[in-house]
Amino acid sequence: MRLLYAPVFLFGFIATALWLANRHVHPGWLALLLAGAVLLSCLCERLMPYRAAWNGSQGDARRDLCHALVNESLNIAGIAAIPLLAHWLPALDIWPADWPLAVQLLVAIVLADLGITLVHYASHRSPLLWRLHAVHHSVTRLYGFNGLMKHPLHQMLEALGGTLPLILLGLPLEVALLLAFSVSIQLLLQHSNVDMRIGCLRHVFAWAPVHRLHHLKYGTTGDVNFALFFPLWDRLLGTALHLPGYRLAEDDLGIGDRPDYPQGYLAQLREPWVNGDTEAPAVLPVTLRQALAERA
Repeated sequence: MRLLYAPVFLFGFIATALWLANRHVHPGWLALLLAGAVLLSCLCERLMPYRAAWNGSQGDARRDLCHALVNESLNIAGIAAIPLLAHWLPALDIWPADWPLAVQLLVAIVLADLGITLVHYASHRSPLLWRLHAVHHSVTRLYGFNGLMKHPLHQMLEALGGTLPLILLGLPLEVALLLAFSVSIQLLLQHSNVDMRIGCLRHVFAWAPVHRLHHLKYGTTGDVNFALFFPLWDRLLGTALHLPGYRLAEDDLGIGDRPDYPQGYLAQLREPWVNGDTEAPAVLPVTLRQALAERA
């Protein structure tokens, strides 16, 4: 189960979404399918947890639900606005609409992943973008729902970076819906608390064993593994990191120099505009320092 979980989860749900789309089923079924994916993710996190303590709420459940509802609503609004944007923007109209729907989705995922990854990378380099992105890094436990825990302004910036080039190419609304669904499925896998074993697939997909290292709280140690779908982008950026001998501790996550980062939803919306005091970066644990030294 640990070996099969990630590939079956990703390809199973996306294949089902494609099957529904090819039969021109109402898009509302995608929402029900996504709800099923969330429930399955939660169930498997309890059956096969990476860290059992991460399954317990830290007073963050209501906040995370608010982030998820707001950000998913923004995603839906963004998809609904695609025809209007296509009317306003100078579209190249070169999208390969005659290709099979699965191939169109793959092209959309690859191009969107590159744009989202670059915005993500810039968010760790630009102080202004980091203030928005820090909301996502304030989590002190990882579970599937964390993928949607973002400041709405940063969510919109990432979505713009991922979809604007596609809209200019003439992205059909049907493919945009499937793309948004696929991103949600990948976010569930990327932040999952399931103790999945992905082996050599870590070179292909940025699932939880790859992405967890991005949430390390120790200064710039977590400035790695930025990609949403494909670690290829991190290898090209020189930011790929794999530490097979290191298992994250329960307290390895968060923002090390901001242990007082606000946890409430409204407080997190305000935080980018507040000058919070920073402390010295958290000290690397000995075991992590040794794992990094061995990799070097």
